[in-house]
Amino acid sequence: MAQHLSYEESVSGVWKGLGLLAAVTVAEVILSLLKAAEFVTDLRPVIYVASLFIIGLSIYKAYFIIYEFMHMGYEVKGLAMSVLLPTFLLLWALIAFFNEGDAWRQKREKIEYKNELTVPEGNTVGQIDAHDAQSYRLPG
Repeated sequence: MAQHLSYEESVSGVWKGLGLLAAVTVAEVILSLLKAAEFVTDLRPVIYVASLFIIGLSIYKAYFIIYEFMHMGYEVKGLAMSVLLPTFLLLWALIAFFNEGDAWRQKREKIEYKNELTVPEGNTVGQIDAHDAQSYRLPG
């Protein structure tokens, strides 16, 4: 059986959890402001690292909220997996859709480029002028 906490221990756990979530949120805000700062515009690696940290902290906050406040950490493993597996499938679908959308965008740009090409007009289309005709003759 699971061990039940007293009221005081539960309240203390909630305040610790809220404090942790507040600290993570403050860290995310600081990193976001660092990304938006003018002196960082020339430092692309700093922006990428800050973005990765923000994503990581957001995933941690989501995990903590689900684990503690939705009591998923105290459930049987089958129920936890029935929530986690569709979440991973949703994440996979988002990545696949963004990748597919990028491929469509690239093909669309190629089609638009080809549509902008102009075809020469007039009677000279497909004809060879006299100078080029000399170079096409076979010896003999």
